[in-house]
Amino acid sequence: MKPIQHSIPYKSKKYYVLVKRKFWASHFFALLWMIISILLATPWLKDLAAIVTFPIAIMIISGISFIPGYLNAFLLMSLLLDRQPKMKTESPEEPVTILIAAHNEEDKIFQTLEYISLQDYEGEIEVYVIDNASTDGTIQETARAQKELKLSVNRLSEENPGKFHALNHGLQHVKTPYVITVDADTLLHPSSIRYLVARMISCPPDAAAVAGSVLAKNSRENLWTKIQEWDYFLGISSIKRLQGLYQGTLVAQGAYSLYKTAAVKEAGGWPDAIGEDIVLTWRMLERNWKVYYEPLAVSFTEVPSSFKHFVRQRARWARGMIEGLREIKPWKQPLIYIKYLTSINMLMPYLDAVYTFAWIPGLVLAFFGHYWIVGPMTLFVLPLTLISYSILLIYQKYFVFRHLLLNIRKNTIGFILFVIGYQMIMSPVSVYGYVQELFRWKRHWK
Repeated sequence: MKPIQHSIPYKSKKYYVLVKRKFWASHFFALLWMIISILLATPWLKDLAAIVTFPIAIMIISGISFIPGYLNAFLLMSLLLDRQPKMKTESPEEPVTILIAAHNEEDKIFQTLEYISLQDYEGEIEVYVIDNASTDGTIQETARAQKELKLSVNRLSEENPGKFHALNHGLQHVKTPYVITVDADTLLHPSSIRYLVARMISCPPDAAAVAGSVLAKNSRENLWTKIQEWDYFLGISSIKRLQGLYQGTLVAQGAYSLYKTAAVKEAGGWPDAIGEDIVLTWRMLERNWKVYYEPLAVSFTEVPSSFKHFVRQRARWARGMIEGLREIKPWKQPLIYIKYLTSINMLMPYLDAVYTFAWIPGLVLAFFGHYWIVGPMTLFVLPLTLISYSILLIYQKYFVFRHLLLNIRKNTIGFILFVIGYQMIMSPVSVYGYVQELFRWKRHWK
């Protein structure tokens, strides 16, 4: 595919608002929203307090209404104020190395490498596939790619199980200033690497990493993947944009991100953690380095097609977040924006627990006419959610997909189920992951 030549659709710098002003303006709007919510919820609070006592009522309502409303308002205002700085160039030529950790990826690795070979990137691309104790034909498929594709592919072997072992083995062979990690089932848009590198060289000198945009590639497989498509397209993307705006994307995900090689090595490489990419990112942030996000660097990954695999994945993500909090406390982060963003993560176990053990039972009670926990006031958060998703949908459609000559798939049923029911699944699964980490259950890469 030929390179996309038209200019990147970011607004002129004369409209740019300083990050500090965006931060405090968004907080002011969120605080105002929460104050209004509290005033309107006073009767609800009194009624629930008469049943479960006032402290417990405060804990429940704060967890299902006040705090989520505040966070959604902060997200909404931040997205409205977000203006991605213009890139210095659309056609960088810096050499890059790609690391692909592969464990039993016989049916996917060739296609992943093929998509890398079709990149319109003008710089040199060196690829290392690190076979991590595969028992299938991963090595043979990699060898086929070496012969058939116009791409520099190198094969490495790492017998110690664990993605961090494979990536650290590959890191020893990296000679370029930038290293990109790509999952073995992730497909890159033809201009993806070009935009990822362009964002990095356009960032301030203290930038250590840039997270790419990861979307679902198998959304048509079944209803479950259709729902997840919207999570990646709207939910995860909105959080990434928020965090990137405040110079601290909390996860430069291993599925597709670019790092400065020297920064990865100085941070100690990928750690022995189930969320190795989370802990590595937080180590970088702790060193007062910045981590950004580039929405135009689009990739497509295979999302879990069964509930069982979904639970494993999201529980693993929840455990990774706890690992990061255990190693690096929010108050140890030097930048105020990162202190705030990682502090939100400290609230997540509480919010997920309240949602699981209060909101879901409250929803059941509401069906029987008992509106003690779930009632009209709980719908106060819904408008903010729909508005923020609408803003991101418009952004994704006109500033990302149209620019990349992509079309948004029609998936109305998936969207409806995502909005009204996805959190009812996500919160219990996350609680399950927190319990796993609390009792240090056995880790699983997949």
